[in-house]
Amino acid sequence: MSEVAQRATGKDTRVALELHHDIEQFLFHEAALLDEWRFRDWIDLLAEDIHYTMRTTVNAQTRDRRRGVQPPTTWIFNDTRFQLERRVARLETGMAWAEEPPSRTRHCVSNLRVAATDTPGEFEARVNYILYRSQKERDETFYVGCRLDRVRRADTAAGWQLCHREITLDQAVLSSHNLSVLF
Repeated sequence: MSEVAQRATGKDTRVALELHHDIEQFLFHEAALLDEWRFRDWIDLLAEDIHYTMRTTVNAQTRDRRRGVQPPTTWIFNDTRFQLERRVARLETGMAWAEEPPSRTRHCVSNLRVAATDTPGEFEARVNYILYRSQKERDETFYVGCRLDRVRRADTAAGWQLCHREITLDQAVLSSHNLSVLF
């Protein structure tokens, strides 16, 4: 919501600079855990009630856009913590053929916008991201998009938990051989 819109509605969702920085550092830490294949430590950052989704962008026809009709979404992930734990367990077995040899990833998170929510202690974090994935000698893939994360204060070493992640890819069609990495 823009500052002008916030003033018009009387709802100011801006957060203090220190809080913004704290959430930013949490998201950077999370990205580093994924890049370092420290998936168990990453799972510890997730709330029990995490909802983790990813969808592609759908190319709508012009007339649908003018009418304001959103075409159906193609869901790639719609996971709970249990499902994410199963994915991590599979990666840890060394038997996940899609990750032989293991992917090398680089999660780049930028353009962070943090806003307060109606739930005390929870904040909405909108980011743009690029996930670079390299595997074998010549397999390279870029995943580009935006994420809407919801984080909440937690009594943990990180100080935060991820309780919601909605990933939207800019690509309408995925060109990678598989999608076994975590976002």
